[in-house]
Amino acid sequence: MTQEIWEGFIKAFELLLSKDPETYSAIYTTLRATSYSMIASLLIGVPLGFALGYFDFRGKKFCRTLVHTLLALPTVFIGLMLYILLSRSGPLGNLGLLFTVPAIAIGQTILALPIVIALTSTAIESLDKGLRLTLMTLGASKRQLLFSSLWEARYGILAAAVTAYGRVLTEVGISLMVGGNIKWHTRTITTAIALETAKGEFAMSLALGFVLLFIAFTVNFSLAYLRRRV
Repeated sequence: MTQEIWEGFIKAFELLLSKDPETYSAIYTTLRATSYSMIASLLIGVPLGFALGYFDFRGKKFCRTLVHTLLALPTVFIGLMLYILLSRSGPLGNLGLLFTVPAIAIGQTILALPIVIALTSTAIESLDKGLRLTLMTLGASKRQLLFSSLWEARYGILAAAVTAYGRVLTEVGISLMVGGNIKWHTRTITTAIALETAKGEFAMSLALGFVLLFIAFTVNFSLAYLRRRV
């Protein structure tokens, strides 16, 4: 087992240094899908999380319970529902999104959205209760209240982004079901790992796994550096 891990580690470096086209295709597809999904989930999730944490309204408890329930949403269920919607006989079949990178990104957005909303709302609720009153006393507008609160909660929002990215980067079910694991087109690192493992190519699977860890580490390191800067 130790030898297999070591071989996988060496193989990972060989794949990266030799610029293996199949490996880089999977990396590029993975980065495309996760980037699209993170941009969408942050653009939608941060405002919704802010509203959930900042305002008091009827049904807030139900909304929070719903968001927390969706945190445990299985990836295969998301993939199944999207497959039904995007298949030719489905209501969105005419869009031609099935077995494409955008379809994977849509599924990953659904997966990441509850994480962003939940952690953003928690970050907003944990702000000093006197912040809003102080800003209003100083004559801040609603827009200034919004951006000042988001700035104070920036570390919590960054944590939400990191957590959500880790979730979408490592998911398999959505990518397999709506992406189809098509070589050169929709094959991601995680689906490639599943394929290589099924073929018994454990060294290759471990190599791709190390590549995935390297990407995750790079993203986390970058966000940690950004956190220190801001």
